[in-house]
Amino acid sequence: MGTQPRSSRTFPYMKTISLARTGYVVTATINNPNSPMNAVDEQLHHDFGELFRMLKIGDDELLDGARVIVLTGSGRAFSAGGDMAWFPELRSPDRLTRLRREGKQIIWDQLDVEIPIVCGLNGPAVGLGASIALMCDVIVMAETAAIIDPHVQVGLVAGDGGAAIWPLLLGPMAAKRHLLLGDPLTAVEALRLGVAAEICPAVDVGAGALRWAERIAAQAPLAVQGTKIAVNQQLKQALLTSFDVSMALEMPCFNSADHAEAVAAFVEKRTPKFEGK
Repeated sequence: MGTQPRSSRTFPYMKTISLARTGYVVTATINNPNSPMNAVDEQLHHDFGELFRMLKIGDDELLDGARVIVLTGSGRAFSAGGDMAWFPELRSPDRLTRLRREGKQIIWDQLDVEIPIVCGLNGPAVGLGASIALMCDVIVMAETAAIIDPHVQVGLVAGDGGAAIWPLLLGPMAAKRHLLLGDPLTAVEALRLGVAAEICPAVDVGAGALRWAERIAAQAPLAVQGTKIAVNQQLKQALLTSFDVSMALEMPCFNSADHAEAVAAFVEKRTPKFEGK
């Protein structure tokens, strides 16, 4: 399939994600110029929505005949959680409504992408980044990477699909430990549990993800896509059970005193003190 990208390009409506193609494999790279750790700000949140919408309907010539997507991050992180500087801007009802709608569409569109997605987890995947990584089809994970959902630690209900995908992969008891306490899922543990297909040094994640992608791309495309569609119905059932509930419960938390305290404590580099209001 070749070793050099056949084509690559940026998209004017996506400022934090770029696409490149090697043979049948399209690589989407998260690179937020406003954050060396690819934190999710308004632009990256929007771009995740645009990326999965485009991949779902395949409306670009770069995607013609593509059989696998590799999704990875630049630098030290895949995506290191929500940008704390953005959170205070989300307290108005209209902003929260847009956030809820866009967040819901990101996850549903990702599950509706018919060609497989291999996640090259080059570094931490946190919050929405964790949900997106866990909803990919194969994860190649750096030995030093971790998957973390810290919603509760910042005074928010675990939305973004986390309340659905963690229990499905780990079981309810283990999932609640990770979601309630924000305990990291390490690379070694992810491999043991079958969440990660391979772990390797961070510098080898890109090559490892491409190997898995090319293995999948060599299979019969219609059979691969049909099988993925069938399996993803189970993920959709889990989302139908808890996704809207978790998102609805999360939205009021953005205006809670506990969330404001978590943001202030983060900025001031201290432990937050929560009061349940």
